[in-house]
Amino acid sequence: MLLHLHLVRHGQTFFNRYNRLQGWSNSPLTESGIADADKAAGKLKDCDFAAAYCSDTTRAQTTAMRILDMNERAGHARPRLISDMHFREQFYGYFEGQDMGVAWTAAGGPHGAKNYNDIVAKYGLGATRDFLKEADPFHDAESDAEYWNRVEEGFALIAANTDLHDGDDVLQISHGNTLLSLMHRFAPEGYDLSERPANGSVTCLDFDTAKPIDDAVTVISYNQ
Repeated sequence: MLLHLHLVRHGQTFFNRYNRLQGWSNSPLTESGIADADKAAGKLKDCDFAAAYCSDTTRAQTTAMRILDMNERAGHARPRLISDMHFREQFYGYFEGQDMGVAWTAAGGPHGAKNYNDIVAKYGLGATRDFLKEADPFHDAESDAEYWNRVEEGFALIAANTDLHDGDDVLQISHGNTLLSLMHRFAPEGYDLSERPANGSVTCLDFDTAKPIDDAVTVISYNQ
């Protein structure tokens, strides 16, 4: 079964505005964040969604509801919104809510990397997670392996939805670092991955539920 996933980065939150790490912690949408959600809703108002998923964070849920509200007003049947922890952003553990610059310096410093981009350039994206877990005094932050195990279980939840059929469109509200991670894994070439996708942007993936996860995802568009 081939599904067309429309992944939307949630609207801007106050933590986004303050440049703070925001993984499993909650921060409400700003006025600009509401506008981000509505802009995404306008882009997707003609899609006939067979299912809708988001993380169990208010920023994702609010974004999803505004998109589905506009979609319904455009004449489409409203799917049930499924909120689940498997669609959450990366968990930053001790560093949740901390200034991004401070956190990534703490993670990269012991390895000779000065910031997030420097870690990625020298060691790869997966190292950002492993280094942050290492720097976390409680070691609660997700490692790269822990993160992908959870994200892959999210894909498995979608694949297990027996109400879906070949060719269906699926809405999924996602998060900045997760979208970037998906791009690094499934489409490392041909896209500018030097910056996070914008709040309210849409990334489209084709997901073949019959294939192993490493071969199941094809990027159609990014950060639109």
